[in-house]
Amino acid sequence: MPLDYVAIDFETANSSSASACSVGLVKVRSGVVVDAVSWLIKPPFGYDDFSEWNTRIHGIRRDDVIDALGWHEQLADLVTFAGDDVLVAHNAGFDMGVIRGGCAATGLEPPASRYLCSLQVARKTYALESYRLPVAAMAAGFEGFQHHDALADAEACAAIIVHAAERHGATTVDELAAATGVRINTLTPKTAVRFV
Repeated sequence: MPLDYVAIDFETANSSSASACSVGLVKVRSGVVVDAVSWLIKPPFGYDDFSEWNTRIHGIRRDDVIDALGWHEQLADLVTFAGDDVLVAHNAGFDMGVIRGGCAATGLEPPASRYLCSLQVARKTYALESYRLPVAAMAAGFEGFQHHDALADAEACAAIIVHAAERHGATTVDELAAATGVRINTLTPKTAVRFV
């Protein structure tokens, strides 16, 4: 089995995990990026306030998502793009929390997906003062990207995994996880609660 996975990154409108306003997805096959997509997301009603802090970080405003589809309309596209691949994210707990939060807020079940955290992999691969995405990506030779752009962040995450796999002599995501001692977790479907 080759080094196949999908790197994912979300930006949120506010501190709620249900407030996804943008996603970036990068498909890797045999350690090479073969496809990449991103889109804006209209956060669900009740989770759709754009905090000044978040907007300052990613630059996305309420007006930018007025015509965007909502989470409940876009989850199927996300799942289709990811397929059965392991999802990889930098600080994966955050991004998997966004999937759970968006699903809970819209009454959907999260997809059953395996996922790996590139932040944890970076900590087991590089000796750095910081393991923030820009620093870890630079260690992997991926520089000059627009941090907090969901697609650019997903590309940086993908680059970290490719480079770490090379350094550890891993040919699959599972081998990389074993070599670094980082667990591949599972985003398991749970009964979603519809918020009214």
